[in-house]
Amino acid sequence: MGKNFRKRFLDYLLFSNIFIACCAMGQGVLTYLLLHAPINVRIIALLGCATLFLYNFSMILSKPENPMDSPYRRVRWIFSHHKSVVICTLLAFIAIIPLVSGLSWNTLALLGFTGILALSYNGPVLKIKKLRFGLRNIPGAKIFIIATVWVLSCVCVPITELRSSMIYISGTDIFLLTFQQFLFIIAITIPFDIRDLFQDQQYQLKTIPVLWGEKKALLFCQLLLFSYSIILFSTKALHPESIALTFVTVLTAWLIFRSNWERNERFYFFYLDGTLLLQCLAVWLVQMVG
Repeated sequence: MGKNFRKRFLDYLLFSNIFIACCAMGQGVLTYLLLHAPINVRIIALLGCATLFLYNFSMILSKPENPMDSPYRRVRWIFSHHKSVVICTLLAFIAIIPLVSGLSWNTLALLGFTGILALSYNGPVLKIKKLRFGLRNIPGAKIFIIATVWVLSCVCVPITELRSSMIYISGTDIFLLTFQQFLFIIAITIPFDIRDLFQDQQYQLKTIPVLWGEKKALLFCQLLLFSYSIILFSTKALHPESIALTFVTVLTAWLIFRSNWERNERFYFFYLDGTLLLQCLAVWLVQMVG
Protein backbone atom coordinates (compact mmCIF):
# COMPACT_ATOMS: atom_id res chain seq x y z
CA MET A 1 0.00 0.00 0.00
CA GLY A 2 2.81 2.40 0.91
CA LYS A 3 4.60 1.70 -2.38
CA ASN A 4 1.42 2.29 -4.40
CA PHE A 5 0.79 5.56 -2.55
CA ARG A 6 4.34 6.75 -3.32
CA LYS A 7 3.88 5.90 -7.00
CA ARG A 8 0.55 7.72 -7.16
CA PHE A 9 2.01 10.74 -5.35
CA LEU A 10 5.02 10.83 -7.68
CA ASP A 11 2.75 10.57 -10.73
CA TYR A 12 0.65 13.46 -9.40
CA LEU A 13 3.74 15.56 -8.70
CA LEU A 14 5.30 14.94 -12.12
CA PHE A 15 2.36 14.68 -14.48
CA SER A 16 0.37 17.58 -12.99
CA ASN A 17 3.46 19.73 -13.78
CA ILE A 18 3.85 20.81 -10.14
CA PHE A 19 7.41 19.43 -10.13
CA ILE A 20 8.48 21.28 -13.29
CA ALA A 21 6.96 24.45 -11.78
CA CYS A 22 9.21 23.91 -8.74
CA CYS A 23 12.15 23.49 -11.13
CA ALA A 24 11.32 26.85 -12.72
CA MET A 25 11.23 28.45 -9.27
CA GLY A 26 14.60 26.83 -8.54
CA GLN A 27 16.07 28.26 -11.73
CA GLY A 28 14.82 31.70 -10.76
CA VAL A 29 16.41 31.39 -7.32
CA LEU A 30 19.62 30.18 -9.02
CA THR A 31 19.76 33.43 -11.01
CA TYR A 32 19.58 35.49 -7.81
CA LEU A 33 22.16 33.29 -6.07
CA LEU A 34 24.69 33.48 -8.90
CA LEU A 35 24.28 37.26 -9.08
CA HIS A 36 24.44 37.52 -5.26
CA ALA A 37 21.29 39.61 -5.43
CA PRO A 38 18.32 39.71 -3.02
CA ILE A 39 15.68 37.13 -3.93
CA ASN A 40 12.34 38.58 -5.04
CA VAL A 41 9.79 36.12 -3.65
CA ARG A 42 7.04 37.55 -5.85
CA ILE A 43 9.06 36.82 -9.00
CA ILE A 44 9.80 33.27 -7.81
CA ALA A 45 6.12 32.59 -7.07
CA LEU A 46 5.20 34.07 -10.45
CA LEU A 47 7.63 31.75 -12.24
CA GLY A 48 6.07 28.74 -10.52
CA CYS A 49 2.47 29.72 -11.28
CA ALA A 50 3.21 30.77 -14.86
CA THR A 51 5.05 27.52 -15.58
CA LEU A 52 2.25 25.44 -14.07
CA PHE A 53 -0.35 27.32 -16.13
CA LEU A 54 1.56 27.22 -19.43
CA TYR A 55 2.55 23.56 -19.22
CA ASN A 56 -0.95 22.41 -18.29
CA PHE A 57 -2.67 24.72 -20.76
CA SER A 58 -0.35 23.50 -23.52
CA MET A 59 -1.21 19.88 -22.70
CA ILE A 60 -4.94 20.65 -22.72
CA LEU A 61 -4.63 22.41 -26.11
CA SER A 62 -2.73 19.49 -27.64
CA LYS A 63 -5.20 16.81 -26.51
CA PRO A 64 -4.91 13.81 -28.86
CA GLU A 65 -7.98 12.27 -30.43
CA ASN A 66 -7.83 9.20 -28.16
CA PRO A 67 -5.71 10.19 -25.14
CA MET A 68 -6.31 6.93 -23.26
CA ASP A 69 -4.71 5.03 -26.17
CA SER A 70 -1.54 7.13 -25.96
CA PRO A 71 1.72 5.19 -25.42
CA TYR A 72 2.70 7.85 -22.88
CA ARG A 73 1.72 7.41 -19.26
CA ARG A 74 1.76 11.19 -18.76
CA VAL A 75 -0.87 11.79 -21.47
CA ARG A 76 -3.10 9.04 -20.12
CA TRP A 77 -2.73 10.40 -16.56
CA ILE A 78 -3.54 14.00 -17.51
CA PHE A 79 -6.73 13.16 -19.37
CA SER A 80 -7.87 10.61 -16.80
CA HIS A 81 -7.54 13.45 -14.24
CA HIS A 82 -8.81 16.10 -16.64
CA LYS A 83 -10.99 17.96 -14.14
CA SER A 84 -8.20 18.21 -11.55
CA VAL A 85 -5.75 19.44 -14.19
CA VAL A 86 -8.19 22.12 -15.40
CA ILE A 87 -8.84 23.33 -11.83
CA CYS A 88 -5.09 23.43 -11.13
CA THR A 89 -4.54 25.40 -14.35
CA LEU A 90 -7.27 27.93 -13.50
CA LEU A 91 -5.92 28.42 -9.96
CA ALA A 92 -2.42 29.01 -11.34
CA PHE A 93 -3.78 31.61 -13.78
CA ILE A 94 -5.76 33.39 -11.03
CA ALA A 95 -2.65 33.47 -8.83
CA ILE A 96 -0.66 35.16 -11.62
CA ILE A 97 -2.91 38.25 -11.60
CA PRO A 98 -1.94 39.66 -8.16
CA LEU A 99 1.68 38.52 -8.62
CA VAL A 100 2.23 40.71 -11.69
CA SER A 101 0.83 43.82 -10.02
CA GLY A 102 3.56 46.23 -9.04
CA LEU A 103 6.15 44.83 -11.44
CA SER A 104 7.98 47.23 -13.74
CA TRP A 105 6.72 47.83 -17.27
CA ASN A 106 9.90 46.32 -18.70
CA THR A 107 9.31 43.12 -16.72
CA LEU A 108 5.65 42.99 -17.75
CA ALA A 109 6.59 43.45 -21.42
CA LEU A 110 9.15 40.64 -21.19
CA LEU A 111 6.64 38.39 -19.43
CA GLY A 112 4.05 39.12 -22.11
CA PHE A 113 6.46 38.31 -24.93
CA THR A 114 7.60 35.11 -23.19
CA GLY A 115 3.99 34.03 -22.61
CA ILE A 116 3.08 34.57 -26.27
CA LEU A 117 6.16 32.62 -27.37
CA ALA A 118 5.30 29.76 -25.00
CA LEU A 119 1.67 29.59 -26.16
CA SER A 120 2.77 29.72 -29.79
CA TYR A 121 4.86 26.57 -29.24
CA ASN A 122 1.76 24.38 -29.59
CA GLY A 123 -0.77 26.94 -30.75
CA PRO A 124 -1.74 27.12 -34.45
CA VAL A 125 0.06 30.39 -35.22
CA LEU A 126 1.64 29.40 -38.55
CA LYS A 127 -0.20 28.52 -41.75
CA ILE A 128 0.93 26.73 -44.90
CA LYS A 129 -1.81 26.29 -47.48
CA LYS A 130 -4.78 25.31 -45.26
CA LEU A 131 -2.80 23.69 -42.47
CA ARG A 132 -2.14 25.52 -39.20
CA PHE A 133 0.58 24.49 -36.75
CA GLY A 134 2.73 25.71 -33.85
CA LEU A 135 6.33 26.93 -33.74
CA ARG A 136 7.54 23.47 -32.68
CA ASN A 137 6.82 22.24 -36.22
CA ILE A 138 9.60 24.44 -37.63
CA PRO A 139 12.46 22.01 -38.47
CA GLY A 140 15.04 21.88 -35.67
CA ALA A 141 13.39 24.69 -33.72
CA LYS A 142 11.62 22.75 -30.96
CA ILE A 143 14.38 22.62 -28.31
CA PHE A 144 15.60 26.14 -29.04
CA ILE A 145 12.12 27.57 -28.46
CA ILE A 146 11.84 25.67 -25.17
CA ALA A 147 15.28 26.85 -24.03
CA THR A 148 14.52 30.44 -25.06
CA VAL A 149 11.29 30.46 -23.03
CA TRP A 150 13.11 29.07 -19.99
CA VAL A 151 16.02 31.54 -20.03
CA LEU A 152 13.71 34.49 -20.70
CA SER A 153 11.54 33.45 -17.75
CA CYS A 154 14.06 32.24 -15.20
CA VAL A 155 17.08 34.40 -16.02
CA CYS A 156 15.98 37.51 -17.90
CA VAL A 157 12.77 38.24 -15.92
CA PRO A 158 14.55 38.32 -12.50
CA ILE A 159 17.39 40.38 -13.99
CA THR A 160 15.00 42.86 -15.64
CA GLU A 161 13.15 43.40 -12.37
CA LEU A 162 16.46 43.80 -10.49
CA ARG A 163 17.64 46.44 -12.96
CA SER A 164 14.27 48.21 -12.69
CA SER A 165 14.99 48.41 -8.94
CA MET A 166 18.28 50.20 -9.77
CA ILE A 167 20.45 47.17 -8.95
CA TYR A 168 23.38 47.19 -11.36
CA ILE A 169 24.19 44.01 -13.30
CA SER A 170 26.76 44.18 -16.06
CA GLY A 171 25.88 43.25 -19.62
CA THR A 172 28.66 40.64 -19.59
CA ASP A 173 27.18 38.88 -16.56
CA ILE A 174 23.74 38.92 -18.16
CA PHE A 175 25.02 37.44 -21.41
CA LEU A 176 27.14 34.72 -19.79
CA LEU A 177 24.44 33.61 -17.35
CA THR A 178 21.77 33.59 -20.07
CA PHE A 179 23.97 31.73 -22.54
CA GLN A 180 25.21 29.08 -20.11
CA GLN A 181 21.70 28.26 -18.89
CA PHE A 182 20.52 28.19 -22.50
CA LEU A 183 23.13 25.50 -23.25
CA PHE A 184 22.21 23.48 -20.16
CA ILE A 185 18.47 23.49 -20.89
CA ILE A 186 18.99 22.43 -24.51
CA ALA A 187 21.21 19.57 -23.30
CA ILE A 188 18.56 18.15 -20.94
CA THR A 189 15.74 18.69 -23.47
CA ILE A 190 17.24 16.63 -26.31
CA PRO A 191 16.80 13.28 -24.46
CA PHE A 192 13.05 13.99 -24.33
CA ASP A 193 13.11 14.31 -28.13
CA ILE A 194 15.05 11.05 -28.38
CA ARG A 195 12.36 9.39 -26.27
CA ASP A 196 9.71 10.84 -28.62
CA LEU A 197 11.73 9.98 -31.75
CA PHE A 198 9.26 7.54 -33.30
CA GLN A 199 6.22 9.69 -32.48
CA ASP A 200 7.89 12.83 -33.85
CA GLN A 201 8.65 10.98 -37.09
CA GLN A 202 4.98 10.02 -37.38
CA TYR A 203 3.88 13.64 -36.77
CA GLN A 204 6.63 14.88 -39.14
CA LEU A 205 8.30 16.98 -36.42
CA LYS A 206 11.87 17.71 -37.52
CA THR A 207 13.58 17.59 -34.12
CA ILE A 208 17.35 17.28 -33.63
CA PRO A 209 17.20 13.47 -33.10
CA VAL A 210 14.97 13.07 -36.18
CA LEU A 211 17.33 15.17 -38.32
CA TRP A 212 20.65 13.87 -36.94
CA GLY A 213 19.87 10.48 -35.43
CA GLU A 214 20.03 9.34 -31.81
CA LYS A 215 23.82 8.92 -31.45
CA LYS A 216 24.71 12.32 -32.91
CA ALA A 217 21.99 13.96 -30.79
CA LEU A 218 23.43 12.41 -27.60
CA LEU A 219 26.93 13.50 -28.60
CA PHE A 220 25.59 17.02 -29.14
CA CYS A 221 24.18 16.96 -25.57
CA GLN A 222 27.59 16.12 -24.14
CA LEU A 223 29.22 18.85 -26.24
CA LEU A 224 26.72 21.39 -24.91
CA LEU A 225 27.42 20.37 -21.30
CA PHE A 226 31.17 20.55 -21.93
CA SER A 227 30.73 24.06 -23.37
CA TYR A 228 28.65 24.97 -20.31
CA SER A 229 31.51 23.85 -18.03
CA ILE A 230 34.07 25.82 -20.06
CA ILE A 231 32.01 29.00 -19.60
CA LEU A 232 31.76 28.32 -15.85
CA PHE A 233 35.49 27.97 -15.35
CA SER A 234 36.39 30.80 -17.71
CA THR A 235 34.44 33.22 -15.51
CA LYS A 236 34.80 31.73 -12.00
CA ALA A 237 37.72 29.31 -12.04
CA LEU A 238 37.81 27.07 -8.93
CA HIS A 239 35.06 29.09 -7.32
CA PRO A 240 32.86 26.94 -5.02
CA GLU A 241 29.77 27.83 -7.08
CA SER A 242 31.48 26.65 -10.28
CA ILE A 243 32.57 23.42 -8.62
CA ALA A 244 29.02 22.79 -7.39
CA LEU A 245 27.53 23.44 -10.82
CA THR A 246 30.20 21.30 -12.48
CA PHE A 247 29.27 18.42 -10.17
CA VAL A 248 25.64 18.76 -11.31
CA THR A 249 26.78 18.97 -14.94
CA VAL A 250 28.80 15.73 -14.65
CA LEU A 251 25.80 14.02 -13.05
CA THR A 252 23.58 15.36 -15.85
CA ALA A 253 26.00 14.06 -18.50
CA TRP A 254 25.83 10.62 -16.88
CA LEU A 255 22.02 10.70 -16.75
CA ILE A 256 21.87 11.66 -20.43
CA PHE A 257 24.29 8.83 -21.25
CA ARG A 258 21.96 6.45 -19.39
CA SER A 259 18.82 7.72 -21.13
CA ASN A 260 17.11 5.82 -23.93
CA TRP A 261 13.63 5.69 -25.44
CA GLU A 262 12.73 2.60 -23.39
CA ARG A 263 13.18 4.42 -20.09
CA ASN A 264 10.23 4.92 -17.75
CA GLU A 265 8.76 8.41 -18.12
CA ARG A 266 9.54 9.11 -14.47
CA PHE A 267 13.26 8.96 -15.37
CA TYR A 268 12.87 11.97 -17.64
CA PHE A 269 10.41 14.05 -15.64
CA PHE A 270 12.10 13.48 -12.27
CA TYR A 271 15.81 12.91 -12.85
CA LEU A 272 16.52 14.98 -15.96
CA ASP A 273 14.14 17.84 -15.15
CA GLY A 274 15.29 17.56 -11.55
CA THR A 275 18.79 18.70 -12.53
CA LEU A 276 17.29 22.20 -12.93
CA LEU A 277 16.34 22.14 -9.26
CA LEU A 278 19.58 20.43 -8.25
CA GLN A 279 21.61 23.30 -9.73
CA CYS A 280 19.86 25.69 -7.36
CA LEU A 281 20.25 23.43 -4.34
CA ALA A 282 23.97 22.86 -5.04
CA VAL A 283 24.76 26.58 -5.29
CA TRP A 284 22.61 27.40 -2.26
CA LEU A 285 24.45 24.75 -0.23
CA VAL A 286 27.95 26.01 -1.06
CA GLN A 287 26.89 29.59 -0.31
CA MET A 288 25.45 28.50 3.04
CA VAL A 289 28.62 26.58 3.93
CA GLY A 290 30.85 29.40 2.69
